Amino acid sequence: MMKRFVLVCSLSLFALASQAALPASGEYIILVGGPSMYQWEKYKAVPHDHWWANFVRAARLRTEQLREQLGPDAKITWLIYRQGYEDRAKQEHQDLIGLIDTVRDKFNFHLVWFGPGSEVIDYLNHGQPRDQVKIIGFEYFGHSNRACFMFDYSNNIDSACKSWLHDSDLTKISRRAFARGAYIKSWGCHTG
Repeated sequence: MMKRFVLVCSLSLFALASQAALPASGEYIILVGGPSMYQWEKYKAVPHDHWWANFVRAARLRTEQLREQLGPDAKITWLIYRQGYEDRAKQEHQDLIGLIDTVRDKFNFHLVWFGPGSEVIDYLNHGQPRDQVKIIGFEYFGHSNRACFMFDYSNNIDSACKSWLHDSDLTKISRRAFARGAYIKSWGCHTG
């Protein structure tokens, strides 16, 4: 009963947050981490990354909401950790990059592939002329711990990563890149 109450409250808060007023114009950024590899997930007590598109699907659903809220021409950008999907594509025996491209085409967003976490900071600061195009929203879908977004968690090394954005790196992001009242949310495992 308590779990159901918490779930209903969480969903209600998500619905309210997704309806919050955003600045009139700017860029909405969705950051998407990569999936784990089977060889690491299968040994976990509670494996949770069975489907390659866990984060892509969640980001797609959120993008669909944003399109309804902001309109068909709103500037939405996805930053995606590429190597994770290239590696997982070998296990899946399908072109995951191509499948992600079809999502981009359907929902009309700008797609930027990245590798190291420093490329995320570079895009936030310089991906658009930030004096003209402020970031009005930023959401993360991917693996995380209390201190960082882990873009390739369990991709190269079990329960570890080589590409991340640590909370100590946040000072490298220009405050001027964000619009006043920008919406920021992490849907990662442990960050919020």
